[in-house]
Amino acid sequence: MKNPFHQHIRAQGVEPGDVVHGIDRMVRNIETGRFERSLAALTAAGALVTAAEIYFEHDKASFGNKWMWVPVILGPLGAVAGVAGVCSKRMAKTALPLASAVIVANGLQGTYFHARGIAQKPGGFKNLRYNMEMGPPLLAPLLVTMVGGMGLLAAVLRREK
Repeated sequence: MKNPFHQHIRAQGVEPGDVVHGIDRMVRNIETGRFERSLAALTAAGALVTAAEIYFEHDKASFGNKWMWVPVILGPLGAVAGVAGVCSKRMAKTALPLASAVIVANGLQGTYFHARGIAQKPGGFKNLRYNMEMGPPLLAPLLVTMVGGMGLLAAVLRREK
């Protein structure tokens, strides 16, 4: 069975042993599971963006619970681990998965806290639609969990060539 990627690049006049540049190189790396550095960089960026968003949302709630600070603090730590994973294979296999696992755990914890917050509103889950719109966003912590998941995935992938 012929490799579809090799058929694709041969159609463009490139043989499998030739040097590949640009988008073709990126596609080849992804097809062979070699995008550890790229995903580590995306994890770093995602961690910063979500930490900023969380800060503004939790600030609206006046940081009424001390646990609201944890995802704000973990964002920059995840970003540092992501950048370290881009620069060093060793950090991509040690610091990045450790920070990412903590971020995933905190995202799951946040989902619990948000569900508890909805349950404590008048009507609780019986008034789910209203309480989801006016209370803590139930699914928002899962976005943090996804950022941590990207870091965990980056740690098991191979580095780009």
